[in-house]
Amino acid sequence: MRLLRYGEAGQERPGLIDADGKLRDLSGHLDDIGPDALSPDSLSRLAALDVEQLTVVPGNPRLGPPLTGIGKFLCIGLNYSDHAAETGATVPPEPIIFMKATSAIQGPDDPVTIPKGSEKTDWEVELGIVIGRRALHVSEADSLSHVAGYVVVNDLSERDFQMNRSGQWVKGKSCDTFGPIGPWLVTRDEVVDPQDLKLWLEVDGRRYQDGSTRTMVFGVAHLVSYLSQFMSLMPGDIISTGTPPGVGMGQKPPVYLKPGQEMRLGIEGLGEQRQKTVAFPG
Repeated sequence: MRLLRYGEAGQERPGLIDADGKLRDLSGHLDDIGPDALSPDSLSRLAALDVEQLTVVPGNPRLGPPLTGIGKFLCIGLNYSDHAAETGATVPPEPIIFMKATSAIQGPDDPVTIPKGSEKTDWEVELGIVIGRRALHVSEADSLSHVAGYVVVNDLSERDFQMNRSGQWVKGKSCDTFGPIGPWLVTRDEVVDPQDLKLWLEVDGRRYQDGSTRTMVFGVAHLVSYLSQFMSLMPGDIISTGTPPGVGMGQKPPVYLKPGQEMRLGIEGLGEQRQKTVAFPG
């Protein structure tokens, strides 16, 4: 299934995309797509619905984040060896973990605000894992059974805040609007191999990132198992798994986002995002 939430910010309704690409309303069957809706039993009930009986939503409504109630927004750094090389970093012996504030989350096509004082706002297309069942000390062999599905994430970053302002990366990752998610949550059964997905990103029509999840240092199954050794992963938690090469910081010379530009990005089978950049108000 391709699950989503549509409508004005704060008033989103649950829906899904049918086999013909039509948006259909799910609000008669659940209140919202939150942690409770991601359990295996809940997803099985939704999958058993007669989609043809669901109301078709007309027009092209705004899409919100495809799930709500996200407790943790976990991110993995330097998880593609070629991206590590372009930033001058060494591939880590274990996954680098950092957090992104959930207040950064927004819809896939909502505008991205360049933060006040920013000169180095950067892009990062990433595969996001959505947890559907609590995971604590799970084995790598069992870890995917705790995954509800996958999403596209743009892990926007302010590199000066991240690298030069001391402390942890979180301050360069958590600015408002720096976490577009969606357009859909694609359930695990529809993703044959999460380690064989193409992902790409363009700015103003120029393709900067063009990679594959095949080149991850630490794969999806390993990351879920690894993180579960340190904390409970709860339904609705998101793990953003790192970015392939082609970020602005890695260009020669570096290229960063300015107001008035457009990003377009996507992952094979998981949909596309499109965001315009705007100046910080005031």
